Amino acid sequence: MIFFSILILIVAIALPSFNKQVSPILFTRISSIIFLYAGALNFNALYIQSIGSGIGIYSGLFHVTIISQFLEVFLLIIGSLILISSTYNPNAHLQYTTPAVGAINYATYSLVVLFSTLGASLLVSSYDLISMYLSIELQSFGVYILATLYRNSESATSAGLKYFLLGGLSSCIILLGASLIYTYTGLTNFESIYSLISVSAYGAVNINDIIIGLSLGLILVISGFLFKIAAAPLHYWAPDVYDDSPTIVTIWLTIMPKISILVLLLEVIGNISPYLHLNIMGADSVNIGTIKILLLISSLLSLIIGTVVGLAQTKIKRLLAYSTISHIGFILLALVINTEQSTESLIFYIIQYSLTNLNTFLIIIALGYIIMPSIINNYGIKNNADINYITELKGQFFSNPILSLSLSVCLFSMAGIPPLIGFFAKQFVLYSAIQNGYYFISIVAILVSVISASYYLKIIKILHTEGDNIETELNASPTDASLSQHLILSHVHSFSISTLTLTIILFVLKPSIILNSTQLLSLYLYNF
Repeated sequence: MIFFSILILIVAIALPSFNKQVSPILFTRISSIIFLYAGALNFNALYIQSIGSGIGIYSGLFHVTIISQFLEVFLLIIGSLILISSTYNPNAHLQYTTPAVGAINYATYSLVVLFSTLGASLLVSSYDLISMYLSIELQSFGVYILATLYRNSESATSAGLKYFLLGGLSSCIILLGASLIYTYTGLTNFESIYSLISVSAYGAVNINDIIIGLSLGLILVISGFLFKIAAAPLHYWAPDVYDDSPTIVTIWLTIMPKISILVLLLEVIGNISPYLHLNIMGADSVNIGTIKILLLISSLLSLIIGTVVGLAQTKIKRLLAYSTISHIGFILLALVINTEQSTESLIFYIIQYSLTNLNTFLIIIALGYIIMPSIINNYGIKNNADINYITELKGQFFSNPILSLSLSVCLFSMAGIPPLIGFFAKQFVLYSAIQNGYYFISIVAILVSVISASYYLKIIKILHTEGDNIETELNASPTDASLSQHLILSHVHSFSISTLTLTIILFVLKPSIILNSTQLLSLYLYNF
């Protein structure tokens, strides 16, 4: 569905007459509808009786399961909300009379987003090393292009180049790990690799050398994925890229790639977890259990670095980048435990993390449009509607109380303040960790949650501190200044913010809607 839609949009963009007559913002609306329709088709597929433990398609390259379908539907809904909430400009018809460097091309933006989301959708269902690598690259290349969408912006170009180089490095690590697995085993299909681990773990065959190579390959592949989700100590690219990218792109970087990669890691770790504690056939130096140690170390470092370094940040997107690293620590902790209860808490954490981050960035985008005016000219809209520093939010409660309160709710939820949805997500993960004997890392997680609340409260304090409204001086000629105005917040943007805020607040009144779904998915994963 998404693939054929991409082909149609490419043809439509290539037609000069069609491109001039149609408003560019219409492309984002069409792309949003495509996501919703694709999500509806995936949801309908959940009723297929034969889906059982999964259906292999394209000669086993992809494996469609209930978990992959459910989370793909969620991913498509999130993507649709981001696109359909794009703020609209009444003079959008001026935007592409002449191609503007530095102005956002909504047609290109929508097309690249479709490509990236297609890669994410394929990655969720990947069941082979080949399809896994091609899917992650399709997703990554789309995000690299998004990061450099504002071609006239030095910071955006720097972010895109940095993301491309470091993302290429992580892709090389994944490819090296996949090639090691194939070199030692001659296998690329996940099911065959799981079977090989199973028979060697219980002494059915003595293939010590093969298992060592397989273990090294798996460690490299998982390390590459940890790099892409910005888990410590492989996180150093994230704050710079998030801060230098436009906010409309940062919202994609912080949510979409992470969902698909975490779902893939969930299924891979879920299948090899019974053998993580075993020392396979005397492989003392390297064994499958090393993967568990790797994930535990990454989880611990993510919790500590994401919290401690975040305390010193003055830029809001850098602060939220370190906040994301801290949340990744909780998710990796649930991934390591890998029981029914922890899997349920992991899926629930991914859902609440996505909803809370989506709402936070939608509010920041909205405040940016309100605070920072844009200059409209014959070349489009200059990109000066991004909020960079936390101090730019000073006193916004007195001029925009609803948006300020909504942002405060999101920040309280990230900090884990009851009775918001973020509190229950952290509680479920910590309860699973304590139940399974992970006492030290649970204590660390509790301490960093308390410490991290201070930098969330710093933003809330600035929001509610009375002060002079920040006025942006327009360095433009009188003609340009006469065209300067605030962009208009779309009704869908406003409705999305209010709906997500109410979901975060009122989850405690009706938690069964989400919890029943996550529990069923967890039971399904362990029963098949």
